[in-house]
Amino acid sequence: MTKTQHQVSNAERALLVGVGWKRAPRFPGMPAGEQGRESLLELVELARSAGAEVAGTVFQVRESADPATLVGRGKLDEIRAEATAHQAPLIIFDSNLSPVQQRNIEEATERRVIDRTQLILDIFARHARSREGQLQVELAQLNYMLPRLTGKGTAMSRLGGKSGGGGAAGRIGVRGPGEKKLETDRRRIRDRVGKIQSSIDEVRKQRALRREARNAVPLGTIALVGYTNAGKSTLFNALSRAEVLVSSRMFATLDPTIRALRLPSNRRVLVSDTVGFIRDLPKGLLTAFRATLEEVQEAALILHVSDVSNPHHDELDEEVDKILAELGVEDRPRLRVLNKIDQLTPEERKALPNGAGRNGSGDGGSVYVSALTGEGIEELLRRVDAVMPTDPVVTLSMRLPLTEGRTLALIHALGRVLSSQVDDSHMRLDAEVPSSVAKRLRLNDFIVEETSRR
Repeated sequence: MTKTQHQVSNAERALLVGVGWKRAPRFPGMPAGEQGRESLLELVELARSAGAEVAGTVFQVRESADPATLVGRGKLDEIRAEATAHQAPLIIFDSNLSPVQQRNIEEATERRVIDRTQLILDIFARHARSREGQLQVELAQLNYMLPRLTGKGTAMSRLGGKSGGGGAAGRIGVRGPGEKKLETDRRRIRDRVGKIQSSIDEVRKQRALRREARNAVPLGTIALVGYTNAGKSTLFNALSRAEVLVSSRMFATLDPTIRALRLPSNRRVLVSDTVGFIRDLPKGLLTAFRATLEEVQEAALILHVSDVSNPHHDELDEEVDKILAELGVEDRPRLRVLNKIDQLTPEERKALPNGAGRNGSGDGGSVYVSALTGEGIEELLRRVDAVMPTDPVVTLSMRLPLTEGRTLALIHALGRVLSSQVDDSHMRLDAEVPSSVAKRLRLNDFIVEETSRR
């Protein structure tokens, strides 16, 4: 048996349950419950990203939620029968369950039950690599677990480690913060939450210092945002020539990655790849990941990446807009990047505005690209260059130690030296440099005088 076959055979079998609401807001012409069906398809991808083997799905359209079981007692009998027939020990609900609902469903089905939030937290726990990401995941997990302690009793022992190949640690939805003692209670969890929040605050301070240092030279930061699996990481690699992980799995990118980018005008900026968004993203995650999402809040320009080959990309873009509004950046300069035009048919490409499928240009606020093939990337860079704020040129007189070779190289690379003279162990020079470079020189006390600005 190959390693891949062994991994598949060991995957936890799960039955997925989705619910559509008859009175839910929907697009014109969309059947009742259709959004729930689309969300269930998305749950299939989420479950696979968590390492589950999807044994089957169950869907129900309801007027309103049953307060005790969400789906009603009759539907629970069907779910139990389906789980038994498919030999699925795990049931994943596409809705967020209250502690009472989760407990009642587990008792009625005699199966382990997790909801959408718990599944997403599990995926985040898998993909968090940095200490910051791990702290943020643990904080969200503890806040999720806190109201669910009542009545768990010895069931608290089901919380395993963050990873592993066997036992509880390998099961989906139980990659908790590692608490193994049965006497875990609210007080201990609140104490741990307080410590984690303090650690995250310290990480935020360190990130702010790093951001201030790196922003001293570049003009600003560009943040890539978009629905998960829209191709942000592939676009990030195409723009920056980096080699970050590219995967079809949801939330493959969790910790932010930042690289330098040279624009056609020779200006230097930074581009940041951030975590993908998703509909009904738990508010606790937005709170826990605020340090990561600060890259979006501090960006001078937001590139909103969409998968144009997805027939529902307009609906997914609305979900991204909601999250950007929650972050308070809905008014930030934004450029819409419609990605994956290589996956369109010739007829669909011809129907794109202004021949965008042929030359990469689109309507006033959009650029059409294929991050995979590179089509439209040059046009995107030109548009970014035009949208980014200008960087005034200043004329400076400065005195540098001769040991500051890197600083001198920076001045020559991004500015223009007007005159220079060696004076003992220092060099005196007059130069024209962008104000962003002048900011860094001021931080190091190299500037003697600023003579002009234009």
